[in-house]
Amino acid sequence: MPARKFAIARQLGGKRIITNKGEELGRISDIQFDESTGELVYILVDPNPESKLVQKLRKEDDLVVIPYKSLFAVGDVVVVDESLLEED
Repeated sequence: MPARKFAIARQLGGKRIITNKGEELGRISDIQFDESTGELVYILVDPNPESKLVQKLRKEDDLVVIPYKSLFAVGDVVVVDESLLEED
């Protein structure tokens, strides 16, 4: 099971993140897992400096923290539901 999770994490790395309203938040930089369950918890994003929404979102070490539960589509880009994002 862990090998599959790492494969998924590698596929997400570097992908652009946009909201369901079309705003580009940035690119995936890292992923945080819950160590006890192995579940994906957060996507850490290198922020798009032109995004007004990015300024309002929670950050860790200059990376925007996107809850995994907000992801609803993954393809050439990752789409997140803006209503599920956590603000500072």
